[in-house]
Amino acid sequence: MAPRLKLRDIAFFERPVQFARPFRFGAITINATPQLFVRAEIEVEGRGVAVGASAELLVPKWFDKRPELSPAQTVDGLRRSLQIARGLYLARTGYLTAFDLHAACIGAQVATCAKKNIPALAAAYGPAEIDKAILDALLRAAETSFFDGMAANIAGIDARLSPDLSERDIRTFLSGRTRLERVAIRHTVGLDDAVEGEGGVADPRENAGARYFKLKLSGDPAVDAARLARIGKELETLGLDYKVTLDANEQYADLAALQALMARLDHDAALRPIAKRLLYVEQPMPRDITRQSPLGSLATRGFIIDEADDSYDAFRAARALGYRGISSKSCKGLYKSIVNATRAARWSAEGETFFVTGEDLTCQAGLAVQQDLALGALIGVTHAERNGHHYVDGFGDMPAAEAQAFAAAHPDLYVDAGQGIRLSIHDGDLLTGSLHAAGFASSVHPDWPALRPLEQPKSLQEQLS
Repeated sequence: MAPRLKLRDIAFFERPVQFARPFRFGAITINATPQLFVRAEIEVEGRGVAVGASAELLVPKWFDKRPELSPAQTVDGLRRSLQIARGLYLARTGYLTAFDLHAACIGAQVATCAKKNIPALAAAYGPAEIDKAILDALLRAAETSFFDGMAANIAGIDARLSPDLSERDIRTFLSGRTRLERVAIRHTVGLDDAVEGEGGVADPRENAGARYFKLKLSGDPAVDAARLARIGKELETLGLDYKVTLDANEQYADLAALQALMARLDHDAALRPIAKRLLYVEQPMPRDITRQSPLGSLATRGFIIDEADDSYDAFRAARALGYRGISSKSCKGLYKSIVNATRAARWSAEGETFFVTGEDLTCQAGLAVQQDLALGALIGVTHAERNGHHYVDGFGDMPAAEAQAFAAAHPDLYVDAGQGIRLSIHDGDLLTGSLHAAGFASSVHPDWPALRPLEQPKSLQEQLS
């Protein structure tokens, strides 16, 4: 039986993160953004008090892409999501399992955020980050690792939020999981990234020896086709069996525009290097249009949803439209990732192939990348987008002593090659051995006194003044 816990406190902090190069995806270019840190204190029945932590970038213009909002306003929407979730979670004063707490709050969270003009995807951010910190504390109190704890369903995940599944489905899926020892990185090629020459996609100093590549799309079929042809020509020089995925970040206006790109991939010889190595296409159309647009004949290709994944029912709805997969991102909710992986396994057992992928909103070195990597390694994600090593200089603005503590505790994940501590990538892979430690994939917590409290969200009037 899953242990029960009682929340004692939730605190939020942030730290500025400066990017080493611009990251352009969709309609936004990011040069810097804050990183969130959550500290949760719990009391576990029969085991005493424990503290857990989580971290994630506060990414602008991804959770909420409405054009009338500035990047800063969308970041403030995430801060409001966190504050609303904190109030709802702390209002539950009795002993509950970790999943009880999540399930009791997620509906009210989405409803409350909707009243404050915060969309469902951004609403889920607050509970997602709090849940990770609570789980970290619970695992530490139980003196067990994320992998062992989740195999035993320490969080008490059940089917109340996914009635298409049975509790046996979830228990069977979790009990059969074994940690992937290696997870390949998928190197992102942003819309402003170099293609040819030094610093280009085939430069091993740039791509870190990756065998998987994620190529961003702009939403213009002609422009994207021309750029993909250039990228394919460069990747062919690698001399290895590489694979690619495409990500439009909702930029394709409708099915007609998407069909135009797919036709080029089918018939343009210059695109053959990409077409023959394409695994799937991620979130091509805006989330609202996605829900109204069955893929039809395009369903023979592997399409997945990402930004449209804003509820526990999203994968089921996407399947009915012809989508085969869905992304796992710890910033959207680790329990939802596990539920969706359970669905993919059950549906695939019925004859068709469904899958969960590993995507990344630039999880930074330290807690964020470790927890997201562990989640993927648990549910069977064999390759995952990893942006932190590429767009941020190592641990960024983290104090040196804190970065060194992470490197010492996780020597298979980090290395100092003379230019500061960075992710250690082994023949294109990340190793997960040191994540098998008590807690949620980290033996180290942030240097809390070195962090500043989460900035208070500004009202719209304050932002305009």
